[in-house]
Parts: sequence; C-alpha cells; structure tokens
Amino acid sequence: MDYKAYYDILLSGIETEARVSRIVRGISWTAAVLSDGQAGVAMHTEGESFPRLYESLLGLPAREAAKAVLSWNMEEASEGMAVVNACYNRAANIEAHGCYESAGALEGIDLRDKTVGFVGHLIHHSGITDELLAPAKAYYVLEREPRPGDYPDSACEYVLPQCDVVVITGSASVNKTMPRVLELSQNALTILTGPTVPLCPALFALGIARLNGQTIVEPEGMLQRIVEKRTSVNAFARRWTLDK
Repeated sequence: MDYKAYYDILLSGIETEARVSRIVRGISWTAAVLSDGQAGVAMHTEGESFPRLYESLLGLPAREAAKAVLSWNMEEASEGMAVVNACYNRAANIEAHGCYESAGALEGIDLRDKTVGFVGHLIHHSGITDELLAPAKAYYVLEREPRPGDYPDSACEYVLPQCDVVVITGSASVNKTMPRVLELSQNALTILTGPTVPLCPALFALGIARLNGQTIVEPEGMLQRIVEKRTSVNAFARRWTLDK
C-alpha cells in the first residue's frame, strides 16, 4: 500500500471554490479562514530552514493553498494543513459522512489485554484517561519532544509493529511522518485524533479505522485565543468521530 497517498487523497478530494481570507499563526495552533467563513486549524510546527512554496496563501483558492501541506517549510505546511481542515471539517461534510459527536478517540474500543501505542503525548488529551487505559496490557507514548516516561519518536520503528491499537496525533501530517507511521501500524487498529485531523472518509483506504477530529464553531474567539496563549482549541470546537 502506498501510504504516501495520504496527501494525494486529501488534496484530490477538496471541492470548495472558496479562497483563503486569513492565516493566523498562534503559539500552539495555526488557523486558516476561508472566504465562505469556514475555519480550520493545525498544530503549529516551527521550522523555516527551507524556502516556502508560496510567498503567501492569502487570496489563493483553497484547493491550491492546501498544497502547502507538502512544503518542507514547516510553518507553511502548518498553514496548508489548516486550509485542508477548513475544507473538510465543516457542517455539511459532518452530516453527509455520518460523523457522530463523541467524548474521545478511544470511545467504545475494548483495550483489555491490548498493547497500545500513542504517537504524540496524547495521554489526558482526546478523552484518553488513566482509567480508560487501565485494562490495557501495556501502552507506549512516542513523542518528538519526550516527557518523563515517553519514548523518543524514533522508537516508532520498533514499538508500533508490536501494537494492537495505535492512536496518532494529526500533527504527524504536518511534519510528514504520517505515511511512515501508518505503514508501521498496518497490523493495528489505527486511529487519528486531534484538531489537525481532517474528517475525510477517503483516508480509510489506507487502513485507518477511525478519524477523531473537530469543527471550529467559534472562529473569532479561537483566533484571538491562539495568539494570546498556548492553549487548547476545544472550547471553540465540537469533536466528531468518523468510523470506517
């Protein structure tokens, strides 16, 4: 399976004719607002060692601006992913695809005697609690900026093929690790979670079992908050789950 098709799937499925009207770089999140009022966010990923593909995304058609997710300029890739999410995570798509509002990424999944891998420090986020993980045989947290007890993300190569369930932060789309992480998780029940996740059912072709993402319902409040502090966007969004 060509897991690099992850980006092709996202870009080829964008149907809106809207243009990019605002890009806001926050402390933890980058946001995009389209001319039709739809907003999307992506984890703000630092790094501008490589030139941008576009001088600016402002004014570009969303389907063109979304291609910035392929950039190796991580700031620009964050902007591109926010545009992607503004295209997919909208009310009309939520209804059409049969998404349901949920408490978290692992809701309804039996973890008894399962080995669980988390790509990103997702414990106590996305509805993932210590109580929920108690029945699991073991769990591993793999993180680019590891905290005490976390494995560095390079351990993905060794840990993920042993897991029964893998939960992946949507920010792996921005830093381009998503295709490899999906490949390493091909024998597991695989879930993508977080505000950076596009609710795009075509991604199920890559073996993903669940998408757990968000729609922004209060864009103005969200835009103001993300530039003021390092914060969650949960207060300005609704969380949705889409199962294969």
